[in-house]
Amino acid sequence: MTTSPEPARVVLRPTWRHLADPVHCIALGFGSGLAPFAPGTFGSLVGLGVALALAPLGLAWNLAAVLIAVLGGIWICGESARRLGVHDHPAIVWDEVAGMMIAMLAAPDGWWGALLAFALFRLFDILKPWPIREIDHGLGGGAGIMLDDVLAGIFAALGLTLVGYVT
Repeated sequence: MTTSPEPARVVLRPTWRHLADPVHCIALGFGSGLAPFAPGTFGSLVGLGVALALAPLGLAWNLAAVLIAVLGGIWICGESARRLGVHDHPAIVWDEVAGMMIAMLAAPDGWWGALLAFALFRLFDILKPWPIREIDHGLGGGAGIMLDDVLAGIFAALGLTLVGYVT
């Protein structure tokens, strides 16, 4: 007796209609995750915008915003992935938003500081050096979705701090 192979899993491609659900709206980066290419980059741009908008509030408020983005993001990303039926669907970009906010905590003032923070964050997020790759492959759920980008943001912030000492 032979068994038939399991049917291929249908991957739900999120649409603009998903943004009506607050969980998906946040997880999909307010729509930036629906970009037809490089959704993580578009999500990072949203994170850059959020960080720039919050910058005048000072470090304490920015740290609080990052903490809320990360802790809330663990549940939001996990729940969105569960509803979509795909762990870490490419359209889920709240992790990039939060990671970019972390990188911006150490960005020097001015447009070049924001540009450097963006470039470093994307570099670490795409290349996933150790231990980022281990976290990305080793954890499931919302924590697994969020923590690799949190680490990429921390690496970028450390790189920005090093640049600050060198210059």
